[in-house]
Amino acid sequence: MKRSEINQIIREADAFIREHCFHLPPFAYWTPQEWAQKGEEAWEIVENRLGWDITDFGKGDYRNFGLFLFTIRNGNPRNLEKCQGKVYAEKLLIVDVNQITPLHTHWVKTEDIINRGGGKLAIQLYNAAEDGSLADTEIVVSMDGVRRTFPPGATVLLSPGESITLPTGLYHKFWAEESRVLVGEVSMVNDDYTDNRFYEPVGRFPQVEEDEPPLYLLVNDYERYFPPLRQRLEEQAE
Repeated sequence: MKRSEINQIIREADAFIREHCFHLPPFAYWTPQEWAQKGEEAWEIVENRLGWDITDFGKGDYRNFGLFLFTIRNGNPRNLEKCQGKVYAEKLLIVDVNQITPLHTHWVKTEDIINRGGGKLAIQLYNAAEDGSLADTEIVVSMDGVRRTFPPGATVLLSPGESITLPTGLYHKFWAEESRVLVGEVSMVNDDYTDNRFYEPVGRFPQVEEDEPPLYLLVNDYERYFPPLRQRLEEQAE
């Protein structure tokens, strides 16, 4: 993806979020120059990958296969082992009409997906078989505290205010209908490196063509701009 495209996506997303009377934390608007002056006080943001996150899933076609995310808060997988500290995460997602997030599940993370406003969020569901294939079994989920049962491959529509709990081992694929949707995600600790199980191989983080300077940093930009992380990586390379 070109940096200019990423910057424009961020501008549009920020405006859409504000339209729905939601406000991002201050670090969302730190410039690259400000990040270069930060020290250990910002380590939690970097280590737990809080912030702007845009992916085209390696397909080079963001408008049809892509997702905007902003991680507001997140614990560390080590916290789950100790049952201490933050064992939860919160994200904002923006999903466009017919913009696909490919079929995937999680090994550890249970998550609530909430339609915070806009159009309808369509979510297709399959149970995962032990071998990772799609199981031909009934799906049982909680939707706003009400147990619901669906056939395999069913598509559930969430209107604004509605939510669904996605447990581990439940494949899900989603897109928006009618108009763009602001989505909330409340979950256990999020770990994009080890906990995502896509049904078909995809790329999680985009290759960025730097045709202009970053407006704000993506989570995968931190190693270039955050001095403590850059120093740590240099020491590990020696």
